[in-house]
Amino acid sequence: MKINWMVILVLILFLAFIGFLLWYFLKGNVVKLSSTELYNLFKDGVLPGDTNQVVFNGGLSVSFGPNTLTLNGYLTVNGKMIHYASTISNKYWDDQIYGMLLPSGATGAIASKVNGLKYWDYDSQAVSIWKNLLVNLLPILILVFGSFWLMTRLTKSSGGMSPFSMGKNRAKTQKSDTKFSDVAGIKEEKQELEEIVDYLKFPQRYSQMGARTPKGVLLVGPPGTGKTLLAKAVAGEAGVPFFSISGAEFEEVFVGVGASRVREMFNAAKKTAPCIIFIDEIDAVGRKRASAATTANEQTLNQLLVEMDGFQTNVGIIIMAATNRRDVLDDALLRPGRFDREITLSWPDIKEREAILRLHARNKNISPKVNFQRIAERTPGFSGAQLENVLNEATLLAVRHNKNVIGLVEIDEAIDRVVGGPAKTSRVITDRDKQIVSYHEAGHALIGLKLEHASKVQKVTIIPRGQAGGYTIMTPKEETMFYSKMHLLATITGYLGGRASEEIIFGKPNVTTGAHDDLEKATNIARRMITEYGMSEDLGLAQFENPRDDMMPFAKSTISNNIANRIDDEIKQNLEECYKEALKVIKANRKTLDLLATSLMTLETITAEQIEYINVHNKLPQEVLDRQKELDREKLIKSKVDEQAENEKESDDAADDSDETITAKPKKK
Repeated sequence: MKINWMVILVLILFLAFIGFLLWYFLKGNVVKLSSTELYNLFKDGVLPGDTNQVVFNGGLSVSFGPNTLTLNGYLTVNGKMIHYASTISNKYWDDQIYGMLLPSGATGAIASKVNGLKYWDYDSQAVSIWKNLLVNLLPILILVFGSFWLMTRLTKSSGGMSPFSMGKNRAKTQKSDTKFSDVAGIKEEKQELEEIVDYLKFPQRYSQMGARTPKGVLLVGPPGTGKTLLAKAVAGEAGVPFFSISGAEFEEVFVGVGASRVREMFNAAKKTAPCIIFIDEIDAVGRKRASAATTANEQTLNQLLVEMDGFQTNVGIIIMAATNRRDVLDDALLRPGRFDREITLSWPDIKEREAILRLHARNKNISPKVNFQRIAERTPGFSGAQLENVLNEATLLAVRHNKNVIGLVEIDEAIDRVVGGPAKTSRVITDRDKQIVSYHEAGHALIGLKLEHASKVQKVTIIPRGQAGGYTIMTPKEETMFYSKMHLLATITGYLGGRASEEIIFGKPNVTTGAHDDLEKATNIARRMITEYGMSEDLGLAQFENPRDDMMPFAKSTISNNIANRIDDEIKQNLEECYKEALKVIKANRKTLDLLATSLMTLETITAEQIEYINVHNKLPQEVLDRQKELDREKLIKSKVDEQAENEKESDDAADDSDETITAKPKKK
């Protein structure tokens, strides 16, 4: 068992303090009696005044000095105990006094006239010793235990950290079991980090060649792309200690705490080198010092810069950090010598998504009929974390329905849950609303079918999820890093297809609020085309807004009012042209629109295969026809049941009328 010497030291000091208080208060209650006063309490004599009961208690101590005799004992006067002390000079050492005082060590009761004695000068001190001790000690005890309680609460509120250890290292040391085989979809990024692993295993190979290993590696990418997982894999492959800490954990309400924690962390890392220090979300502590919002973090950032590459060299310490906001990091933090290598992780492409799905399906009972390539096609823009969540949701759905195998139905529902949330099947939808949503979503799908540069429709549903009454899943025909102006305009047209369909079917005065989200996305694309991508016919090749310049949110805009008005006018013009194109396409393919809407109203969800069948054959799929027959049969049965119930009700009413007539006849006679 580990001995906590600090606790023992505090306990010893506390006990010593209590002992000092006891000695102090007991000493303060001693009544000094002269030899005459003490003698008068013993001797018999008739003195004027009241009679008091004086009792001498046992335990008298006698000490002899060179020319004095000191007596210490206790006496009680009218129930009040007094600790007295008397020092007798040698000139009073006659046989009478000496003979009377020494036997007084025995308990006895003496009734005496004590009026006129000096005892009453000490009456204010004639109280109980323990009562006096309690009255004086209680405030100190309250202060001590109150301070202890306050420190305990502060420790709990700061995550188990005592206020006296705020500057201590908070990085967690752990042994990583993650390997590169547990990471899929980022082949090139893993190859970059294999060199770091090789250096940690065989540092002499690089020192012999005069090579300097990268001191720091910065992982940049959107959330969920595997930055933290990749850092764990490096530590697991190298088999070295792994210090992990979040950038927000450096800071506290007290200035200077963050810098102290940085020093403590690097001192601990030097003792266990070679090792890896991983700082997650480093932008919390490494923001640009030019920003007024980061003044409090400046000391921490300066200390981090010095520790990473200052006068002292950290041999064997690899700094890895992750962020999705590289643009806000300080330039001094990004220079070579601190972060020598920068690895960018992006959204996985279709092949990488398939590899990630197969990796996370290793410990799951997936049906052999499931085509992972087809699932990867349906999940563009999904991160690795989202793909793992899809398979986990599918597993939970299979367990919920008491299935032993995870099929395509569960995976398909899991994708929808990740995108829009759980389906609200209990929501009551009127026939009118169902028709509006069907034609709205059919308008999106039709634009995707007919425009060359539009995205491919994968699935259309009118089942409510989240705040949406329905939605259309559309994926690019080809995944690319660059999008042309024609592609962006086709995307805007696709977003406006729902509103265009409502106007054609229900009339312009009857359009609904269902296009709220579509209009927001379309306007955003149109604005970025003009202000960021230089795709403006009027304003030319100029960028009027920095897409990532949010370091100074209250900075004055550099765009003049004239330019801002022209930007708004061109955005409006682009949206109007795309809307006219959507109206044109839908009017030219009205029959296909009706077939899509009918299929949606019948099945509520149609897939890419069914949509393609409608587009090619221009007729309803067999699944829709079968469902319509089933619905007609159910409707017929329901109508017969309702008719029979109505007939029975009419018969009962007729019988009741007949009884009333028979009862009334005798009255008429």
